[in-house]
Amino acid sequence: MPSILVRPLGRALLLVAFAGVVVLGWFALQVAPIFSGHGKVVTVIVHPGDSLSAIASELHTAGVIASPLAFRLYTLVGAPVVRAGSYQLAQGSSFSHVEAVLAAPPNVVVANVTPGLTLHEVTVNLANDMGPTWSNSFARAATNDVTRSPYGHGRSLEGLLGAGQYVITPGTTPEALARRMVDSFVREAASVGLRPTTSLHGLSAYQLVIAASIVEKEGYYPKNMPKVGRVIFNRLARGGPLQMDATVLYYLGQDGGTVTPADLRIQTPYNTYLYPGLTPTPICAVSTIALNAVLHAPPGPWLYFTLVNQDGTEAFASTFTEQLVNERLAQSRGIG
Repeated sequence: MPSILVRPLGRALLLVAFAGVVVLGWFALQVAPIFSGHGKVVTVIVHPGDSLSAIASELHTAGVIASPLAFRLYTLVGAPVVRAGSYQLAQGSSFSHVEAVLAAPPNVVVANVTPGLTLHEVTVNLANDMGPTWSNSFARAATNDVTRSPYGHGRSLEGLLGAGQYVITPGTTPEALARRMVDSFVREAASVGLRPTTSLHGLSAYQLVIAASIVEKEGYYPKNMPKVGRVIFNRLARGGPLQMDATVLYYLGQDGGTVTPADLRIQTPYNTYLYPGLTPTPICAVSTIALNAVLHAPPGPWLYFTLVNQDGTEAFASTFTEQLVNERLAQSRGIG
């Protein structure tokens, strides 16, 4: 009778032992993958206040580790204190390598060129991340006489840097970063059909980028941009001043805000209330959405627009009387 009971118990113990071996084998493969560190190099961003669980999830999403659970178990004892920042790691890295990288200071910087940012703002951000000497070198490199752009006109590369994220490794030079940003813009422009030889409504490719930068600032939301593009073309065709607040604010070094009567008297070619036509340069980095809005502006008689809703909706008008009605609507909603 006892021998009959031993067999099932023995099988159960054998199954438990087998399961244990399988789990340990699985865990060992997570800790040290067979082809550890031979994958694509990716960048993982740790945000201020991220928990180790959140970091493990980011590592998994980026393909650095296969199992967030296994990584959390591995770091139960002696988990590294991870500083906020950007870390470059290879996909399929061993846990020990990941832990060593995260225990050290961030090993890369990610520079962001967001549509709407000016070249000066990009340079200031780089100064915060890389220091003033590095950013000053970038400012010198980010000129058309140093880093040539097929869209270049004059010295400034304002508006001719591609929007996106740029990883700066310890070996990245300011000149190399400027080159990457200019090349990125060329690819972005080509993706929406803009080339250095493009001409539309009597405007050169460079002038179309200028128009797109004004659309970027004045339209703000994608839903507004195509009609803002048409307003610009209609005002240029009319021959009068563009009267765009964003161009005056650019000269003043301000991102948004109210333009005062004194501001409107400033003698600068960026004051489109005093000077007809486009500004001498773009006023910010542009998105492909803004470029598309200029290249494919819908037909329409609009000459005016104003913000009429807190959700960013702008109303467009073909006469000043209609514009006044829209402005009263905005005021009744507490806007403006």
